[in-house]
Amino acid sequence: MSIELEHYLVLGALLFAIGLYMALAKRNFVGVLMGIELMFNAVNLTFVAFSRFVSPATDVTGHVFVVFVITVAAAEAAVALALAVLVYRNRETIDVDRMDLLKW
Repeated sequence: MSIELEHYLVLGALLFAIGLYMALAKRNFVGVLMGIELMFNAVNLTFVAFSRFVSPATDVTGHVFVVFVITVAAAEAAVALALAVLVYRNRETIDVDRMDLLKW
């Protein structure tokens, strides 16, 4: 039995579903960020799988997209963690439900 495109797509869908659940169900800001990062990695897996199985061997378009997604994810993580530290300093919590900075 060889590993085909469908196996990668099922794994990517499972990772994306787990990340979506984490992003929506967690109350901790760091847990939400971990869910978002897991969704990014699921998308990266599907990009590389499609690049490997659908396009010719010389086409690296999927790999280039993955590099851009990893760059954006790293920048997003850095900014989000800086915001988490700032909110923790001001409110002494990183519970998403207790962050009411924009309420009147």
